[in-house]
Amino acid sequence: KHEFDMTDLGNMRYFLGLEVMQRIDGVFLCQKKYALEMLQRFGMDKSNSVQTPIVPGVKLTKDDTGAKVDKTYYKQIVGSLMYLTSTRPDMMFVVNLISRYMENPTELHLLAAKRVLRYLKGTTEFGIFYKKGGNKEFLAYTDSDYAGDLDDRKSTSGYVFLLCSAAVSWSSKKQPIVSLSITEAEFIGAASCACQAIWLKRVLGKLCKMQDQATVIRCDSSSAIKLSKNPVMHGRCKHIDVRFHFLRDLTKAGTIKMMHCGTQEQVADIMTKPLKLDTFLKLRRSLGVCSESDIN
Repeated sequence: KHEFDMTDLGNMRYFLGLEVMQRIDGVFLCQKKYALEMLQRFGMDKSNSVQTPIVPGVKLTKDDTGAKVDKTYYKQIVGSLMYLTSTRPDMMFVVNLISRYMENPTELHLLAAKRVLRYLKGTTEFGIFYKKGGNKEFLAYTDSDYAGDLDDRKSTSGYVFLLCSAAVSWSSKKQPIVSLSITEAEFIGAASCACQAIWLKRVLGKLCKMQDQATVIRCDSSSAIKLSKNPVMHGRCKHIDVRFHFLRDLTKAGTIKMMHCGTQEQVADIMTKPLKLDTFLKLRRSLGVCSESDIN
């Protein structure tokens, strides 16, 4: 204030569509106003809501024979949804999925995008709640959906990092190469998760939350865990791109520790595939995603 003319507006409440509610028991982030404006913009504000953003078990393809739709309109929906994933990790997978077809969208893809908007219609108040006194442990989960893309048979990697009982970093991304086995797909997913873990560890260090012990990454593939620890298995994995073996060096150095978790406890599952309603709701709660009324 001595150097520049400025006004103290107090705690942040609204910034670029992001609403911040600072409470005694924690911090709640949401994009309710942005979501409502978005539904109105695309004419979905009076639509019926659904409980999941994508039909369980559905597989989208390029659909070359389908009826073409307006590319610009489709891209606007996908782009708006991408910004919404800043506080909605529960929608990350489906937004990643529909964004693959922006070049040549058909009615099939537009219906999938509109279902996401219908899901949003019933969950506009939802956001992430970081509990004060929540789980202070830095948790990481990684998962992969083997050959999930029917067009090029590439797998989908997903990871979630939890702190204070809510997600702080998440990703759902198609892998750059075609995996020859489930183990390879899981190994590649774990490698990208490990890279993010190192970056987050450094950021947390700058924020005075030093983490001396190894970052634990939970994976539901025993084979991928063994592959990250045991160089004797080299003969089975020498075809895997060199950059993904970075995970082995990190495991050996003690920076990363791979740990097995059951498929039922795998939070990153929500980032890689369409799930049944009960599983989806359970994992959504695990991410710390809830409505404002739930907190109250």
